[in-house]
Amino acid sequence: MHLMGFISAVAAVVLLAVLGQAAVVTENGLPIQWDKAPNELSQLPTVDGVIQVNPWDYLQRMALSKLLINSTDPYMSSMGPGEKESPLWSLPLQLGWKLRSGMIYYLCDVTIRNNPGSSSTCGLESSEPVCTSPQSWYACMNYYMSVLPLLAAVQTAVVGKGEIQLHIQAPAEVAQDYCSTSDCSTKYPDAMTKWETFFQSLQQISNSDDTDFNKDKILGLLWAAEEASLQTASLACSERSIYTKLYSSPEVRFGQGWLNSAAYVAVAHFHTNIEKYMAPLPSRVLQESDRPPNIPDLSAEENHALHIFGWMNRVNQLLGVSLVTLWRRAMCSPQAREKGQGLLHDLILDPKFPGTSLMAILTEMTTSC
Repeated sequence: MHLMGFISAVAAVVLLAVLGQAAVVTENGLPIQWDKAPNELSQLPTVDGVIQVNPWDYLQRMALSKLLINSTDPYMSSMGPGEKESPLWSLPLQLGWKLRSGMIYYLCDVTIRNNPGSSSTCGLESSEPVCTSPQSWYACMNYYMSVLPLLAAVQTAVVGKGEIQLHIQAPAEVAQDYCSTSDCSTKYPDAMTKWETFFQSLQQISNSDDTDFNKDKILGLLWAAEEASLQTASLACSERSIYTKLYSSPEVRFGQGWLNSAAYVAVAHFHTNIEKYMAPLPSRVLQESDRPPNIPDLSAEENHALHIFGWMNRVNQLLGVSLVTLWRRAMCSPQAREKGQGLLHDLILDPKFPGTSLMAILTEMTTSC
């Protein structure tokens, strides 16, 4: 019973992550403050011919994703028609959610509340500039999902055509805790290599006429890079405040569940775009008194998502990685991955789906690989 409950939880998390529409992450159909973010490298500050990027300025961090999307769109035709099909849209949408919910500047907010005389406006969405906190676990995690891809795109000449010099500014108070420019490749070679492989492969893959192959291959390389970034971030950000008393235990549990769900989404090569991204995840940082699925000021959808993450964490502790391993083995081909997505869809959305047969289906899929 625990196993079936856990499989249902995983499926719900995946569907919440990729099939729902999140009102909190977009404005006029685009990531929050997208129009204000610089469109080109030339719009960023330059010193002695070197472009200076301050990823602790929200708009500059958003610009990193904008540069990636604009530069790779010519290679994304296999994703579907239109300008909103790129799977890279997941990066700025994730950042927008963290801005609106307060997660990327939570520690700034704590500092202000603990110092009533402070004149800082750090973390206010209406401030200029909107800053993120280097002490925030969420801002730290997002750093490695924003900076590493941009550096790899520059190194592979996808962004800047090999004609630019770039410097990533580290936060002065904790500069030693973040990689900056060239030392990202030295400190985190696995993640950087996977991002470079993704960008290097895009043009070659897009030249093939096999649209289905192109799409699955591109998504596989992208998810490999994203997983590597998340693993890198998980280690690099382990000292950030998600593990301290400044975050509530419900928020810590949610953060862990949010991170753990990536493996299930990634291995199925889900196509996340601007229309199919995430259900309303919590619109604020959780407090100690919050008890999902009964948090009065959050929507039913937010409460459900939090409840699922909590359930997943509990059963994860019972089962370890055995289900992840089985799931990975079952998702062994484009056809299997497509079947797996349908399986998740049926499990959650069709009340008549025979959930007791799920393990048999996964086992059959595994043995047929």
